[in-house]
Amino acid sequence: MTPPGVPLFKVRNAIAEALWAHVKAQDLAAVCEYLGLAPQEPNEDPYHSKKSYVRARIQDMDLPALVTVAQRVISEYGDENLPRVLAPLGLHGVSTDMKNLIFAADGPKPRIVLPDSIGNAIRIVENEQFCLVYDRPLDGHGLSWADLAAWWESRRPESASDPDEARRELRSRLRRSLSGNGAEELVFDTYVKLGFDVPALIPQVYLHYDPYTVAERQGRPALARQRMDFLMLMNHRARAVIEVDGIQHYSRDNPQKSAPPLADPGRYGVMVAEDRRLTLQGYEVYRIGGHELSDRASAEKMLTEFFADLLRRHGHREP
Repeated sequence: MTPPGVPLFKVRNAIAEALWAHVKAQDLAAVCEYLGLAPQEPNEDPYHSKKSYVRARIQDMDLPALVTVAQRVISEYGDENLPRVLAPLGLHGVSTDMKNLIFAADGPKPRIVLPDSIGNAIRIVENEQFCLVYDRPLDGHGLSWADLAAWWESRRPESASDPDEARRELRSRLRRSLSGNGAEELVFDTYVKLGFDVPALIPQVYLHYDPYTVAERQGRPALARQRMDFLMLMNHRARAVIEVDGIQHYSRDNPQKSAPPLADPGRYGVMVAEDRRLTLQGYEVYRIGGHELSDRASAEKMLTEFFADLLRRHGHREP
């Protein structure tokens, strides 16, 4: 169903207008094929009408397919009108720039101080060796595996002579930060199989930082969801949070040790409230139930389809 205020003809017209403005007639056929549209027919001539040429290729597309084309056009040419047309669909991403990406902790929690609170600068003063800190600015396409690998190689010059080995080291280091119960590992391993030319699936990303220990809080609750299971930074500031939910997300231990866990509405309420807060900030939150991953073969199929749909939604080329 098309959302109110986003008629299909408006999206089609905006795509045609963008390509008319940014692409020369002699290049239009090749650009359309690059965007996944039909090749030029013998009786067609982009020189006659560039807009008509484009419209003929997108006339029968449904909204998801049009959005995919539109996002690819935005990614390639930075058109100003297309994002306004797509805005009612909620594909606007997060408004703030990424400043601190601390992730893949595989040991004690880092201790962080603010040496320059005005500039939002941070410094890790303890346990820095157990986490990774990405310190490069993001381009419009987000953070890809290629970006992450280039950053990793810059930190480990000894690996630069063998890029494939550097990539294996990076993925091994990221995988080491996962929970160890098999569920997060299955999600990560399935995504890695999609290839290298896709956004990175970044594990164990610090979202909130609570500097106080349990004793120091004296019974006060910690900040909710200090770490995300996974984060993807994609085209146009889009950020997708992926959480793998085990039974501990909505239950608590039963005092009778041999009895099954008890439902915990309070714990569940904290979780969904945090989801709402993130969504209102522009994040997309996707939850994967642990039970969905109990059968490996069906889980891999489900995850592959989910990630392919998510990448298409944000204009990334299908793996």
